[in-house]
Amino acid sequence: MGKKAAGPLLIFDDGTGQAIEIDNRGSDDDVLARLSSTTPKSEPASDQPRGRGRPKLGVVAREVTLLPRHWDWLNSQPGGASVALRKLVDDARRTHAGKDQRRHAQEAAYAFMSAIAGDLPGFEEATRALFANNPQRFTELVSAWPADVASYARRLAFPEGIADVGV
Repeated sequence: MGKKAAGPLLIFDDGTGQAIEIDNRGSDDDVLARLSSTTPKSEPASDQPRGRGRPKLGVVAREVTLLPRHWDWLNSQPGGASVALRKLVDDARRTHAGKDQRRHAQEAAYAFMSAIAGDLPGFEEATRALFANNPQRFTELVSAWPADVASYARRLAFPEGIADVGV
């Protein structure tokens, strides 16, 4: 770690664009110890009896509210309602994967931009370009921002690299 930051230090999650809170008080070893203690670990096996479902497969029971005609259709499908719902979800995930990735990237970029660049010139126009999926316009607008902020915003907004054209 070495040299301490001159001012507040902000760390952002690349997946969500959200700021991550890190307690940087104390020595480098203290900070590293706290970071390693927050790393998710697998849960130990429990002696308690398992509930319904297939927890080893990750099956989770939750409530779904549907109209009677939906339940009628689901129950008439081979394998029943659960199998039909899983197939529908898997089909929708495949069909809309690109749109979902695009929306996720936009949300992450917007979260970061709101936290860091909300007062910078062209923020609102850059946000419009982001949600219009216009990487060239977005790149033009963020080019007036500090280079590291603009670069990270572009990377979050257009992870496929489209925004790097002409940069």
